[in-house]
Amino acid sequence: MDRQLDPDAALMLKVAQGDTEAFAELVDKYKGPVISLASRMIQDPSEAEDLAQAAFVQVYKSASRYRASSKFSTWLFTIARNLCLNEIRRRGRHPAHSLEGMSESAEEGGAGVQLADQGTAAPAEAMLQNELQLKIEEALQELPETQRTAILLCRQDELSYDDIAEVLGVSVSAVKSLIHRGREAMKARLKPYLRSGFWDTPPE
Repeated sequence: MDRQLDPDAALMLKVAQGDTEAFAELVDKYKGPVISLASRMIQDPSEAEDLAQAAFVQVYKSASRYRASSKFSTWLFTIARNLCLNEIRRRGRHPAHSLEGMSESAEEGGAGVQLADQGTAAPAEAMLQNELQLKIEEALQELPETQRTAILLCRQDELSYDDIAEVLGVSVSAVKSLIHRGREAMKARLKPYLRSGFWDTPPE
């Protein structure tokens, strides 16, 4: 990949030279995705914001060591994942289930379920939709960490299979296997609730 075409890498090189506006631009672009990833990894929305902040602090402090040969988004998500894993180990238990962010889980969790507009849905139908969203999040959280993270990263538009493999520290074939097994496990669990759906894949 030609890193001259990666605007994030160019911004990061400016950050290394002390450009705070370039850093703010990167934070604005990636704060939401990083918080979303952290929230679903640790199931604690307030702590997820703290972890996202810690990730960007680490990015800023490590700016001088950044090399454009490393894609910025891949580097950032690797830092964020490692911080989340450290927090999970610190807690010494599996992250608790959370009801926060359920309205986003169908899209970001990788289930790809197509739901009707709740603003026009009848109360009973809206309740069923909410139940489905809860089930999607529960199914996602029951996956092994690597499968869950692979699926979450798959939803990031800028990450290819190669990028996800770098974040997880596995081969591309392993990434494809993780995503496939995770999706199949979710499909099996959600089968009674799904009306229709599709599975998106990242670019090769």
